[in-house]
Amino acid sequence: MQTATYFFIFLNLSLALFEEPAVYPLPFLATSLLEVLCLLVFLGRLTHFAKVTLHNVFWKDTKNICIMVAILLSLTDLVLYGVLRLYDVRSIRWSRIVRPIFLINFAESRQIRRAFRSIRNTLPEITYVFLLFMFSLLMFSLMALKLFGERNLQTAEGLPYFRNYLEIVFDLYVLVTAANSPDVMMPAFDFSSWYSLFFIAFVIVNTYIFMSLFLAVVYNNYKKHLKVMPGGACD
Repeated sequence: MQTATYFFIFLNLSLALFEEPAVYPLPFLATSLLEVLCLLVFLGRLTHFAKVTLHNVFWKDTKNICIMVAILLSLTDLVLYGVLRLYDVRSIRWSRIVRPIFLINFAESRQIRRAFRSIRNTLPEITYVFLLFMFSLLMFSLMALKLFGERNLQTAEGLPYFRNYLEIVFDLYVLVTAANSPDVMMPAFDFSSWYSLFFIAFVIVNTYIFMSLFLAVVYNNYKKHLKVMPGGACD
């Protein structure tokens, strides 16, 4: 039962590769039949679990409620999507986002639930570091707007360079990952090589200091919650 449950959970999650828009598209009828098969297996697994569990215990368990709601939403969304396709109305399968619920809430997924619960408990404690990072990003973006916004610089594609605040925030956010380095600073560097100091300072503060601090806080808090959790892997 455990192997079968994991197999159909994996199959259900893998349908995203074959549903429109898809990496390897399959006909809608094929993917819908596979999804219905998976949902029937999940419903059968839940029914079997209800047979061997006390009635009041089964209905007080939020995991079982989540699975039933996810099955109902998936079936409803599948039917509505199929009806709209018959009338050539373009729509989106909104229920795809509930598919990980099956992976988390089945009784066999205890370790995954522990990891998920640790992540959930860690999020409030890393919020302060994230807010500090965002404050730094917004301040550097404001500095960039003041430095470069009135100099009529252009990118290699001939587009305005650092004249829109929100675009500056996005470009500098990408620079934190170094994905657009050094392209993002080349228009300013071509105007004056001294402007490179701004980008060097930004990378030092945000990439090397804040990202390292962020990683350390995430790791330490996640490990702490994993240790104190009953039955945790680190006990």
